[in-house]
Order: sequence, then structure tokens, then C-alpha cells
Amino acid sequence: MSEKYYNQDASTVCQNLQTTESGLNSEDAKARLAKYGPNALTAKKKKSMLMRFVDQFKDFMIIVLIVAAILSGVVAKEWTDAAIIMIVVVLNAVLGVIQEARSEAAIEALKEMATPNAHVKRDGKVLEIPSTELVPGDLVMLEAGDVVPADLRLLTAHSLKIEESALTGESVPVDKDATTLEGDEVALGDRVNMAYSSTNVTYGRGEGVVVGTGMQTEVGKIAKMLNEADETDTPLKQNLNHLGKTITIMILLICVFVFAVGVLKASPVDRNSALMINMFLVAVSLAVAAIPEGLPAIVTIILALGTQTMAKHKAIVRKLPAVETLGATDIICSDKTGTLTQNKMTVEQMFYDDQLVDSKAEIAATNPALLAMVLANDTKIETSGNLLGDPTETSLIQYAFDHKIDVPALLTEHARVQEVPFDSDRKLMSTVNKFGEQYFVAVKGAPDELLKRIDAIDIAGQVSPMTETRRQEILTTNQNLAKKALRVLGLAYKVVDEEFDNPSTENVEQGLIFAGLVGMIDPERPEAKAAVAEAHNAGIKTVMITGDHQITAQAIAERLGIIAPGQDQRVLTGAQLDDLEDDYFVKHVSDYSVYARVSPEHKVRIVKAWQANGKIVAMTGDGVNDAPSLKQADIGIGMGITGTEVSKGAADMVLADDNFATIVEAVKQGRKVFSNIQKAILYLMSCNVGEVLTVFMMTMLGWDILAPVQLLWINLVTDTLPAIALGVEPTEAGIMNRKPRGRKSNFFSGGVASSIIYQGILEGVLVLGAYQIGLHVGPHVGNPSLQHGDALTMAFLTLGLIQLFHAINSKYIHQSIFRAHTFINKWFNGAILLAALIMSAVEIPFMTKFFDVTELNAEQWLVVLLAGVLMIVIVESVKFVQRKMGKA
Repeated sequence: MSEKYYNQDASTVCQNLQTTESGLNSEDAKARLAKYGPNALTAKKKKSMLMRFVDQFKDFMIIVLIVAAILSGVVAKEWTDAAIIMIVVVLNAVLGVIQEARSEAAIEALKEMATPNAHVKRDGKVLEIPSTELVPGDLVMLEAGDVVPADLRLLTAHSLKIEESALTGESVPVDKDATTLEGDEVALGDRVNMAYSSTNVTYGRGEGVVVGTGMQTEVGKIAKMLNEADETDTPLKQNLNHLGKTITIMILLICVFVFAVGVLKASPVDRNSALMINMFLVAVSLAVAAIPEGLPAIVTIILALGTQTMAKHKAIVRKLPAVETLGATDIICSDKTGTLTQNKMTVEQMFYDDQLVDSKAEIAATNPALLAMVLANDTKIETSGNLLGDPTETSLIQYAFDHKIDVPALLTEHARVQEVPFDSDRKLMSTVNKFGEQYFVAVKGAPDELLKRIDAIDIAGQVSPMTETRRQEILTTNQNLAKKALRVLGLAYKVVDEEFDNPSTENVEQGLIFAGLVGMIDPERPEAKAAVAEAHNAGIKTVMITGDHQITAQAIAERLGIIAPGQDQRVLTGAQLDDLEDDYFVKHVSDYSVYARVSPEHKVRIVKAWQANGKIVAMTGDGVNDAPSLKQADIGIGMGITGTEVSKGAADMVLADDNFATIVEAVKQGRKVFSNIQKAILYLMSCNVGEVLTVFMMTMLGWDILAPVQLLWINLVTDTLPAIALGVEPTEAGIMNRKPRGRKSNFFSGGVASSIIYQGILEGVLVLGAYQIGLHVGPHVGNPSLQHGDALTMAFLTLGLIQLFHAINSKYIHQSIFRAHTFINKWFNGAILLAALIMSAVEIPFMTKFFDVTELNAEQWLVVLLAGVLMIVIVESVKFVQRKMGKA
């Protein structure tokens, strides 16, 4: 909606849109439909399944693996290795396509929100037509229960209330008015003379002229932002790309170095094509050994297991990388209504009998304040006990139920006989009810308006004249309640002897007796405050973003501990945000913790500002208005119960219980997942460095070299099971006391890179040492050919089993494994035991020929096992020194 209609007179809007009191004529409507198109949302062109599948192979790590597979098969003739790599690559691509297909439901859900039919005036007649046929200039009739079919400038509004929380975030229905608004920049939630597409009429009736259809509506703007939103690379994807590039550089250096050294070491006479090919094959074999081909599959498995754990904690992950992204979160931008609060109005305080009391204080069924709030009320009570109606009114009935008041009996005893409906001008509602032989007039509404009609006050059953002092005390109490962000209603009554001839505000709402005040609020969730505190301890900043008023937002934020009491400077409204230049806002975004009266564009701007500061941002939301920011954020978190299908479709993760505390638990699980992936990478990469160093040094020293089948067997046995088992390690103690690792961190951060290098070198040295010792121990000493076979077998078994010992080291990157909980993971224990048995199976007599190994005696086995023990002892010693030096 490019033009601002809210600050234009209604007659001017109708004149500009060339419509009359009779509405458009059929021919004009048909011409406009051809010009503006149907009143429906459009989505960007979807990718075909084939293109989605092809896109999965554009990832750098995947390209590296494909090249490795080709080199393994074509050059090194290791077709089994090549097949394993390609199976992993294809499986990863299929999983990626499935996840992407699930994530494109946001626009479809927006389409489904459109009302199927609309009541429109054309040719002077009210017709019911499909909402898709509405055009600008159409006159649309609205009544309670309708879904607004397009953006409308209201022409009339009779007690009209529209629930707009899905669009603006405001928790209570908005009283609508057809009067012209002043100002060029009025916040979306304050445009009381407008009705917006896909919002719900909860009360009254009205008429409006269509000023925007389809993609020109406010909902259409959101759909456009969803279409245009850039997909943000997750930290996991960035980390894997970084890992792929690092491995590629390492591979190229290894290949070039080995090839050059091998050729240069040979004499000029031997430098022929055969030598060149042989050295090239050696270099390629080393390069293939350096690639952790199972890493993408292992990462996928760890993430999938993480999603299962999160599901048990009511967090449903829609996109696998979101599991790990949560663990890196710096900022949680949280919607207020329904996320931090309960999204239902609740009575919090009452003022009657000259006392301000908590809502839990006892109150009698005959108290005139309670009678006024129950009788002057249009809430429908279903047989099941559910309350239907305006949230403010249902909260009053719920208050009575909570105090064991038999509301149906009360309504039957004091049946309504007359009423003066609520009107947005006088801001009051009155009912006339049976009261024995008399009639009880119940009135509720805005305290300042009500006090104009008050002549007396009821204090504990004693009615006395209203004095100016009493009036000021009541107004002061009203102001104090409002400062606490409570929505305050005044309650009054009078008893008359007969019904009114023509009930109106002039006769029904005069000479009233003041009964009390009632203060209501959409209260914070009970567990939200503790969750905000836990997030703070974890170094995560909670930012509240809401469409509600500034006072309400600030009060809730103070109650939750998001800001300290009185920190007004940390609260920013949407209008104030519009006045800030982008550069200034990006520099000062950390100064603000609460945003009130914001639009969807503001939410996206806030997320982008934090991201521009290098922060990883999670955005929670439940409304249509949250969808663009959910998609823009590094991780979007939708609400499963109160959330719209639009917000859930745009989210990376959905909370099944709408519980803010679940987010903190999910962050904890995300940190655990990252930590476990890091452990798996440390294990895999250090083992691969050990393998490369072993083969490289054997080649350079002219020793016997391990056969391809032996290297393949080690990779198959030691790479998969232990690495996956590390992925299901339990959460480390104190993980939520660590600060967020930041966007610039990666899997090699925190000393992992140096650990990979020194631990890989240590593995290689121990294997080479076992080979050398193998030349001098065992039953074949003095028989060089057999002794070399024993030494090579010892090197083979040491290289395989030492990696399993090292898997135990990898359970803690910096902490000692000598603790009570080290072996609490039964899956890890089983995986290590099984892998050790499979590795040792090569010593079974009929297997020795297949793997070209000899049978070792006890002395030789002792050397192999001693190398594994030394691996643990040395690594633990280094960790101990690192902790003492404060580098862990």
C-alpha cells in the first residue's frame, strides 16, 4: 500500500478511487480486476526438484569429495573408496533436497489465510463474492467473525474491534474508528481507521473501501519480503566450507611436496615416465588418505540425533543446520505476545472498598465490582467451559471462575433485559439486569470517562457521596496501575426500580455509584524470567520486539529482567527507529533491548543491524508479521501452539510448547552438538594426519609401505563408529556458563587446530616407532623378509588401534578423561569395543592372507598396545600443561 490513506478524509479516498455509496458497477469492477489482477498473493518461481538436487553439489566440501572420488577410482584404482565417497555425497544431497522442500511453506500458508468470500456492495446491492475478485474501490461490509479480505479504509465503524496480533503483535483487539488521523507517519498498530487483510473482526460491524489488494496489502508486503529474503548461511555451513578449503590446501601441498621430493630424490637416470606415474599415484594415495570422506555423513547423523533430542524437549527442528546454529546464538530477538507472555489478558489487581488488592484476594459474589464486571460482559461460555469473546472481557469472567463464583447461575439470576452497547466515543458499556424486584445497572469502561458520570462511591456496602478528594485518589490509582502496563477498567452500578423506556447513555449511565477498578495484563510466562536469566549467564542477550505500546513493553521487559527498572533509554519505538540513520543504528544497536510499536520492516532491520555487528541472531515469533525476520535471522524460531502457519513455515525450528525456556534448552543442545562435532573432527582429522604422516615418512625413508587395502580397512573400521559415538556424548558440565563462540569461530577454534597437528604427528611417530621396534622383536629376528612382514603388521595394527585409544582422548578437548563420567556413554563404549574387535580380526588365520599380515606373538602385541596407552598418557599430559598455563 504505497499511498497513505489513514490521513486522508474518507470522502476524498472514495473520490480518488472513483467509488460511490452504491459501490462499483459490475463493468467497472471487471475492468479493474483485469488491471490490478486477482486479490491473491504471488510466490516466487519455485525451483524444480532436479535444480534443487544440482544445487546441493555446489558446496565446496562436496566438490572436494567428488574430485577425491574421481582420483581414487581413475588414478589410484581404489574403486571401493570412490564408491563410498559418492554414496556419502549423494545421500547428503538427497537429505538437503528434503530439508529444502519442507522449508517453502511460508507463502503457501499466507495464501491459505485469505478469506474465501467477502460481502461487497456493487450496483447498490450487497453481494457475496470470492475474495479473490475484490478490486480497489470496492465497498466491503464487515461484522464480527469475518476475516478482513483486503486492506480497507474504514468509512463507518460501529463498536468495531479487530484482532491484529498476527500482523502488529498487539495482544488485544483494536477499537476501530472512521475518523481521519493526523500525521504522515502513524505506526501500523495505531491506524485505527484502517482494516488490514487477514486480520479478524471480533466485535461490532463496519464498512470500508478497498485500498489495496493482493501483493499491495500489508500482508502482501510480508509475502514480498519473504520472496526476496536472502537465505543466510548458517555457521555450520560456513564452518564446513572453511574445513573443505583447509583440507584442499593441505591436499595440494601434500601432493606437490611428495611428488617433488620423490622425483628429486631419484637419480637423473631414473627420472622416467614410470617414476613420474608411480610418484603421482603415491601422492594421490596420500591425498585420498587425508580426506575424511565420512565427515559430511557423520555431521548429518550427529545433527539428526540432535534433532531427536531436541524433539524430546519440545523443540521441533525443520532444518538440520539449525541444531548447531542455536549453540552459536549471541542474540535472541523475541516477540513479546505469546512468546514471553501468555497471549491472554489476566486480571492482576483490583481496587474496591478503598483498597488495592492482588487478584488472588477473596471477593464475594455479591460485591458490586464483581457483579459489574460479570454482568456488563458479552463473553460466551461454552458447555465445555471455554470462553469466547473479547480477551479483556473473557479475563473478567475467568477471574470470577478462579474465585469459585458460579457465573452461569449469576447470569441466570440477574438476566439481562436491556443494554447500551460499547461505543468507542464514550468508551463505556452498560447492561440492565434483573435484581429481585428491582434492576441492577452494571457499567464498565474507561475510568476517566466513567468518573464523569459518578455521583457516589460504595465502600464495603456503605454508599456515600463522591468527593473531589476521592475522585483524585481514584485517578491517581488508575495512573499508577497504567504505569505498571495494566489495562484498567472502571466499574460502576446503580439500582433502579423499573426498566428504561429508551435506554441510552443519557439515562442509563448517569447518577452512578463507583464500585472499583480492575487492572489486567497479558502476563509473562512463569518460566520466562528464569530462561532470560539463564540466557544472560550464557552470554546471550535477549531483545524484546513487540507491536504493543511502549509502556506495556517496558513494564514486561522490567518484570522479565531484560532491562533494569527505569532504563527508559533502552526502549525504542518504531517511529524513533525510523528517525535513525542505518549507520548510526548499526553502531548503537547494542544500546537498545526493547522495541515497541514496530512494523515487519523494523524487525528485519533490527536483525540485520545485529548481524552487521558479527552477531548470530535467533528470532522468535508467532505472527504473520514475524515471518520476514524469522527468515532473515540466522535461526528463526516459530511458535507451535499460538503461531500462524506462515511463521512456522518461515522458521528453522518450531517450539511445540511455545515455551521461551525451551529455547534456552535448545541452545544448550545446540552447544552440545557443536562440541560433539568438534570432537569428531578432532578425532577424524588427527587420525588422518597420523595416516598421512605414516605413509609419507615410510615413502620418504624407503621403508615398506602400507597396502591400499590396509589403509582402507583402517578407515572403514576407525572412522565411522567411534566418530558417531563421539557425536552422542552427553552435555559437558558448565556448557551454559561459556560465552557464545561467535560468528568468526569454526571447528578449528579453541585450540582444536593445534591439537589436530600435534596429536596427528604423535600418532605417526608412535606408529613409526612400533614399526622400528617390530624389526627387532618377535619370533622372526634374524630373518629379514619375515621380520619386515612382522614390522609392517605391527605398524598396521598400531595405526588402527591407536586411533581407538585416541578416540577416548577426544571425548574432552581440554579436560582430563580421568573422571567419573568419562565412560557414561554406553554407545561410545560399545563402538570402541566393536571397532577394536573388527580391527584385531585381521589376525584370524584365514584373514591374514587377505590383508597380507603375519600372526603376532604376545611380545609384539604388547608393543602395539603400549603405543596406544602412550597415546593417552602423552595427550593427557599436554592437556594438563595447557590447563595449568591457562590456554585450555
